[in-house]
Amino acid sequence: MSKKNFCTFLRLYPEGESDGLISSLDSESSLRRNSKTRKGVREELGNISLLLFLYILQGIPLGLAGSIPLILQGKHASYRDQAFFSFVFWPFSLKLCWAPLVDALYFTRFGRRKSWLVPTQYLLGIFMIFLSFSVNDLLQREGGPDIVTLTAVFFILAFLAATQDIAVDGWALTMLSRENVGYASTCNSVGQTAGYFLGNVLFLALESVDFCNKYLRAEPKDTGIVTLSDFLFFWGVVFMVSTTLVAIIKREDEPGKGKKRVKKETQSVMETYKLLFTIIKMPTVFTFCLLLLTAKIGFSAADAVTGLKLVEEGVPKEQLALLAVPLVPLQILLPVIISKYTAGPRPLDIFYKAFPFRLLIGLEYALLVWWTPTVKHENGFPVYYFAVVVFSYALHQVAVYSMYVACMAFHAKVSDPLIGGTYMTLLNTVTNLGGNWPSTVALWLVDPLTTKECQGAAGQSCASSDAAALCTREGGVCVTTLDGYYVESAVCVVIGLIWWLWLGKRMRRLQEESPAAWRCRVNG
Repeated sequence: MSKKNFCTFLRLYPEGESDGLISSLDSESSLRRNSKTRKGVREELGNISLLLFLYILQGIPLGLAGSIPLILQGKHASYRDQAFFSFVFWPFSLKLCWAPLVDALYFTRFGRRKSWLVPTQYLLGIFMIFLSFSVNDLLQREGGPDIVTLTAVFFILAFLAATQDIAVDGWALTMLSRENVGYASTCNSVGQTAGYFLGNVLFLALESVDFCNKYLRAEPKDTGIVTLSDFLFFWGVVFMVSTTLVAIIKREDEPGKGKKRVKKETQSVMETYKLLFTIIKMPTVFTFCLLLLTAKIGFSAADAVTGLKLVEEGVPKEQLALLAVPLVPLQILLPVIISKYTAGPRPLDIFYKAFPFRLLIGLEYALLVWWTPTVKHENGFPVYYFAVVVFSYALHQVAVYSMYVACMAFHAKVSDPLIGGTYMTLLNTVTNLGGNWPSTVALWLVDPLTTKECQGAAGQSCASSDAAALCTREGGVCVTTLDGYYVESAVCVVIGLIWWLWLGKRMRRLQEESPAAWRCRVNG
């Protein structure tokens, strides 16, 4: 989450939490190789490399999905269209809903994880190859991009990537030895970030005509080095070939055979869903979940709309994506530094203190968008402008990570150790969902809150798309008199302040609840 480019920097995808749902995790771990000799990293370098590669593949469709809003903005898509497309980012926040099925249902002979990994990656490859032949038509239709079809296809890609993530996370537990299983999380974070970088930052740079002509070519051309269709086709083939090799060459050691095993796992699925409902019904957890679902409303305009507004004002999308690169070291160091302050008994105090700081950054983002047209010149933007953007983004990351790490620390603190995996997975899912829905709503409301008037054509208006088209035909032009983004930014900050003063204190008080208030009575 990594994390993402300027447009999607706050769409935090949940880490591989599905493993906590596996009720038989302990039995799987105990069936690892019983060698007395500790296995070194070199002995398992092949398995680690395979995991890293699988996580890189997972990041590719996510990165491509993150680049589409910037491409749509360049084609003057409405913010309502952007809101509709934002549903593409929901599957990773909702994978808890089908993770138990992925863990429990499989073909024993083929392997517990390969039963899902292989068909999922084949489908990803097929969809990407299919999309490569039609994506240009979908983006360049006469009446504007076909948002419904684009959203449907990329939603399926994201759903498949989330399912692949569940399978790979589970496979990592048995693919690596007990002493080296810690490298799985490293493969996850590094691989997913690298895949996102390839599918987003690298693609946008190589697809940009201006970037390629300025930095990568001796002679200018009318197209970038790659197109979206070329990129989709290439990675579709990579998915197909690599999945075939994994299916044929890589064996999965799976203990237990026959239908009896499957029946036992299927029963555990129902137990897992019942357990989730039991946790949610607990008063403290229910209150905490409601707070998590509403906490990010105040940041939604800044997080979801700012990047698109900068593109609308003329900032090249590939340059916005590249601005995230110098901040990678900061994103690596911040969790390490912040965790020193969240390790105590009251981690949510850091969340509470960072909250107003992040709200102020939202106002600063609005000022940045307002300032952008004034510094633009014929050759683009001056270096100091991008320095200001990077500095603003860095400040934003400090606030984001302060709140995120504090939340994760509190989740670890209150989760019932008897069912810690499922408990934490639920809280992390709610946290991510609490960032997704406000972003979708924020994008949806930009257009209705924007006021335009028709200048140059008497008696015409710009109240709707049809009225705007009539204004243009009559020789007029629609001019924005009040940008809904600024209205939304102000309203969000006000809502955020009210939440902080009222509900923020309620969240802090949850830290004073006794451990028994968070303990789940599984058999009760």
